[in-house]
Amino acid sequence: MLDFTEYTKIFISLFAILDPIGIIPVIILFTSGMTAPKRAQVGRIASMAVCAILLVALLIGQPLLAFFGISISSFRVAGGILLMLMAFKMLNGNLYTSIEADNDGAGGGETSSIHAIVPLSIPLLAGPGSISAVILEAHKAHGIEHYLIMSLEIMLLSVTVWLAFLIAPWVAQRLGKIGIDVFTRLMGLVLAAISVEFIAGGIRGLFPPLG
Repeated sequence: MLDFTEYTKIFISLFAILDPIGIIPVIILFTSGMTAPKRAQVGRIASMAVCAILLVALLIGQPLLAFFGISISSFRVAGGILLMLMAFKMLNGNLYTSIEADNDGAGGGETSSIHAIVPLSIPLLAGPGSISAVILEAHKAHGIEHYLIMSLEIMLLSVTVWLAFLIAPWVAQRLGKIGIDVFTRLMGLVLAAISVEFIAGGIRGLFPPLG
């Protein structure tokens, strides 16, 4: 079991990776025309999907790596590179461009609850980056207490996803597109720093003399 400071850092890093605030432009895109109750329902579906996916990664992610013969250090480097690519997209402001294009090509129409699963929950929120991070953080300690605290953090993160759906209209009115773009780029910078730590730790594990 880790200390309180470490679990706080884990929560902050996972929050930066999920970026429920940065996903608000996509939430607005897919929930346009919905009533408040419908938006809340879609938010609940998305938050539960994120929670379930990350809990599965927490509980059986590491055994899956062992089954495929992948070391945690190799996975740390791969996860760090993936997070860096996501950070570059956030910094460039084009993380959601393809989603917007797909939606425009479909001709609009009323958004169904399936958007709460794809692409909101997978892959934008509980995507490879967040799944990788959960597996790596789970490897830092052992014991039932560690997994209980990690599970609690994942549940709290899923609540932030639900809250993002509720506050999306309010944020859109007051921040505007420029404000959301600025926040997304700031979170991208934080994510880039986290990815560097992942890569450095993985390289030290693969090549102990470098440590």
